[in-house]
Amino acid sequence: MYKNIILFILLSMTLSVKANKDSGYVNVNGLKMYYEVYGEGKPLVLLHGSFMNIAMNWSQIIPLLSKTHKVIVPEMQGHGHTKDIPRAMSYEAMADDVSGLLKQLKIDSADVLGYSMGGGIAFQVAVRHPEQVRRLVILSATYAHDGWYPEVEASFATMNGDMFKGSPIEQQYLSYGNDPKQFSAWIKKVLSMDVNYDWTKDVIALKAPICMVIGDADGVRYEHALELFKAKGGGKTGDFHGLPKSRLAILPGTTHIGIIMHTQYWIPMVNDFLESDLSPTPPMF
Repeated sequence: MYKNIILFILLSMTLSVKANKDSGYVNVNGLKMYYEVYGEGKPLVLLHGSFMNIAMNWSQIIPLLSKTHKVIVPEMQGHGHTKDIPRAMSYEAMADDVSGLLKQLKIDSADVLGYSMGGGIAFQVAVRHPEQVRRLVILSATYAHDGWYPEVEASFATMNGDMFKGSPIEQQYLSYGNDPKQFSAWIKKVLSMDVNYDWTKDVIALKAPICMVIGDADGVRYEHALELFKAKGGGKTGDFHGLPKSRLAILPGTTHIGIIMHTQYWIPMVNDFLESDLSPTPPMF
């Protein structure tokens, strides 16, 4: 698993996003948060995964989504240009940071797309700041800790800085002027977010439509994704009952890491979800 992560990051770092429209920092909740903005159209926020930054996570994706959207891409607490602060890392705190960013950019409502850790943050943005979220796209993420397969959940407790020594993860961490002696502590601090969380009730109660996308060889359990889809109106014959506003996609031949590279599958699905009026198809009878 760790080798796959490192190989993926090596590939991602060879790619670059061209001609960003805008970039800067905002002060939110004691954090100096870095962000970039691309394109024009309805605002779409992209939230990256653990240990990553804009270039690592979104290099291949920003050029595709910014053709039709105003893409807003922050770097979260302790990631990339955004320095860590003496505050625990949590999905809730990072969600509040995203909310603060949108307010300072004078964006009343946006679509939010999160990958892995970013998916958890996206869920919490919608839970804690529902008025700011129009639609929600979750790539390979969970709304409860047991949504991961047991082997994946167990791996969080065994990861440490030594596993990433000399890797692109460590290299990018050091490239932003972070203390090399704090690298292992940083790894543990990021992983500390993935302990005993369960937002099932709050997520089911969300009014914003949700598009949940996982791979068929993902770390997210099929049942976990299906439970949310059924709770949001899925699991019925659409020809009889009409389509639910929320959607579920399981991509073939796709892993947790690979989902970022398989844009040919999910970018068209996401664009259709974000642009559709989500009206149900009239019942047959």
